[in-house]
Amino acid sequence: MTHILDELAWRGLVAQTTDPDALRAALDAGQVSLYCGFDPTAPSLHIGNLVQILTVRRLQDAGHRPFALVGGATGLIGDPKMAGERTLNAPDVVAGWVDRIRRQIEPLLRFDGPSAATMVNNLDWTAPMSAIDFLRDVGKHFRLGTMLAKDTVARRLHSDQGISFTEFSYQILQGMDYLELHRRHGVTLQTGGSDQWGNLLSGVELVRKVEGTAVHALTTPLVTKADGTKFGKTESGTVWLDPELTTPYAFYQFWLNADDADVVSYLKIFTFRTREEIEALAEAVEQRPAAREAQRALAHDVTSLVHGRTAADKVVEASQALFGRGSLADLDEATFAAAVAELPTAPGRAGDPVVDVLAASGIVTSKAAARRAIGEGGASVNNVRVEQEDAVLRPEDLLHGRWAVLRRGKRTLAVVDTRAAATAPA
Repeated sequence: MTHILDELAWRGLVAQTTDPDALRAALDAGQVSLYCGFDPTAPSLHIGNLVQILTVRRLQDAGHRPFALVGGATGLIGDPKMAGERTLNAPDVVAGWVDRIRRQIEPLLRFDGPSAATMVNNLDWTAPMSAIDFLRDVGKHFRLGTMLAKDTVARRLHSDQGISFTEFSYQILQGMDYLELHRRHGVTLQTGGSDQWGNLLSGVELVRKVEGTAVHALTTPLVTKADGTKFGKTESGTVWLDPELTTPYAFYQFWLNADDADVVSYLKIFTFRTREEIEALAEAVEQRPAAREAQRALAHDVTSLVHGRTAADKVVEASQALFGRGSLADLDEATFAAAVAELPTAPGRAGDPVVDVLAASGIVTSKAAARRAIGEGGASVNNVRVEQEDAVLRPEDLLHGRWAVLRRGKRTLAVVDTRAAATAPA
């Protein structure tokens, strides 16, 4: 059986560790209690956070006991950014985000059995502490020179914005989390992204100074794309785990659109497929790239993890139906709306000439081009070929009483939306 550290390394999930040999020995000696923290600085986690949750899950599957910390205290402060001060959110807003993020994490970990996960909130031990106690019992163990040398702090100090004492103190709060979890639950390993290395070391050092115990830290690399563009962003913005912010359809499409150069590394990081399965998919990328087998496996696996198998299956059904490999009429309204949300949209009503809506949608350049497409058999409404140049949209063409899908050729799509017609200028 592959050692968990070797498995993490093969998946590209090890950037830094405090002492690789000591950590390996600790993991070999028995169950290790570990934690990873997530700050509620937004109403949802995003797919960058998913790297950490799944890394924790892999350690749990190897028999170790995870604590998932949602930072009700640190979320009120916010980890310093490179670009300037964060906007501080109201306590009731942060408390609401804590609950939302807990609900996103919980389905991805196991909360029963010998390695059952536990959810914790650092507000539980931070809120009762007075400022004097914080400074005397915790702050005295931090050296200013070390804190100033942290990369983000150093950059901010030399920027026009500077850095407030509030954000400067964040690394003390995170270090205190490690100390508290070590005392309360015997936690001896913290995991996080490589951009958190300085904060993780703050906790390691605080436990060593206060308790005289050597504990461990492990970071994962920041996920990057082969072309150098930022991972986890689309034209419409961040890819969130919350289905209200990024629909399951848009979520699925993000993974489906992964570049051939990225898809194998994403399979390693974001799925629980075996080496043999991933190697077979890697071969498919090399031998049959047009089939996009690896991308389809990736998209279905990650969407199933985050949104459930039923939602993933609905998305696949919608994707196939849009391109004529299923019935558009069978899609429920919410799935259909998500599927067409990113398509070019034209206003239209029952009775409008198909030539007009094709041209208005932009998938042909003019009404003359629309007529040519119809004459050549290359235009369809709801996957039904348009046979006559004078065809009109019929009431029964409006799916859910609202939409009709237009297609030119095999893959150029648009949608007619009667609500867009209702709001369009006269």
